[in-house]
Amino acid sequence: MSFNIALTGIAAAQKDLDVTANNIANVNTVGFKESRAEFADVYASSVFSSGKTKNGDGVQTTMVAQQFHQGSLKFTQNSLDLAITGEGYFAMSQDLGAQDFTYSRAGAFKLNKDNFIVDAKGNYLQGFPVDEATGDTTSVSLSTSSALQIPDSSGSPRATTNVYSSFNLDSRATSPSITTFDPTTSASYNSSTSTTVYDSLGEPHVLQFFFVKTNSTVTGNDNEWQTYATLDEKPFSPAGVQETAPPYTPLSTFQFDSSGKPLNTDGVANTDNTFNPLAIPSGAGAAVGLSDLLTNGASFPENVTVNWRDEAATDNKVPTQYASRFEVKALEQDGATVGRLAGIDIGSDGKIVASYSNGDTSFLGQVAMVRFSNSQGLQQAGDTGWKKSLTSGEPIAGEPGSGTLGSINSTALEQSNVNLTNELVDLISAQRNFQANSRALEVNSTLQQAILQIR
Repeated sequence: MSFNIALTGIAAAQKDLDVTANNIANVNTVGFKESRAEFADVYASSVFSSGKTKNGDGVQTTMVAQQFHQGSLKFTQNSLDLAITGEGYFAMSQDLGAQDFTYSRAGAFKLNKDNFIVDAKGNYLQGFPVDEATGDTTSVSLSTSSALQIPDSSGSPRATTNVYSSFNLDSRATSPSITTFDPTTSASYNSSTSTTVYDSLGEPHVLQFFFVKTNSTVTGNDNEWQTYATLDEKPFSPAGVQETAPPYTPLSTFQFDSSGKPLNTDGVANTDNTFNPLAIPSGAGAAVGLSDLLTNGASFPENVTVNWRDEAATDNKVPTQYASRFEVKALEQDGATVGRLAGIDIGSDGKIVASYSNGDTSFLGQVAMVRFSNSQGLQQAGDTGWKKSLTSGEPIAGEPGSGTLGSINSTALEQSNVNLTNELVDLISAQRNFQANSRALEVNSTLQQAILQIR
């Protein structure tokens, strides 16, 4: 019996050595979780045996339990490197559309030939669907998750439908010496400004505004201005119709009170920040319109509205007439040319945002996060991955940072949680245990030999 006891001790010491050696071997493995060998004594008896004199039958390995405490973070320069701070796992699938998931903490991701986000083994990172414009998650179920893909196509152009312009006109200015406005003659207007607008194909066009102070002896108003406009140096009327020769039709007429604040078209003081917007017909579905000024086969699919304010409708961004030099306070538009993919950003909530060279952004998806009721019940699958088991419970999916799920750190990797110093100490302890049990086996052998030599 003593032989068997010593053999169980040797086997236990060997198991401890194996577990410690495996921890040391994976000290630099990203997302690795260290293991701990757990042992229990062996005790067997029957109803006719005396428990008071029973010495035990050795030791057995009850479990090699992985320890899922947080590993330290290592920061990188790769935006696809992801680390989880807190509880949770990435969900990975071996094939597109597969529902047999593997769960991992290793976030060293990259793109494959089809621009899917994968790990070193080619497993696909799963993500939740989101609204492209707002980023709102539409589902947090693993059954609706899919492989995350980074698009390599260009960002679609967006035709201009709104122009926002606000300014200060100099109250000290006098009407131009040339009374008939001509965009080619600078002496026929006081000030001008321009912005770039985009048609349905994303081609840019220069929209220019000209400001002319009217002659008070003619209009009877010292605080009146007229605005004219050209598109690619082609003058047009408020109806969007091209005009080929003077006199040109003003786009808008502005009047100001004695304090320099704008008056509405009815002559009443402006009390809000939606001052006199002007919708210029585009010509879509009509015989004439602003689209007729284009010569590239494109159009403005909707009317182009000129808003005499800033886009945020700020109270102090309406046109004014103060005794100060001409100043542009706001000049924006909502169109965009064709955009190329410029970068990828992943937030702490797992939202993946694509940035394009035209200034547009688009939400591509949200990294799926999974947790388990009993992480130590997970079944090891190799390659720093785990599978669900009966003892782990079902995977519970959710958004990163919600509930007990951790957050995501982009450009970072979670290192192995192995403490090398502790492992080396455990290695010495396991070696001593192995030597002690080997010595017990040797003593038992000597005793047996002495008995056999009795004559």
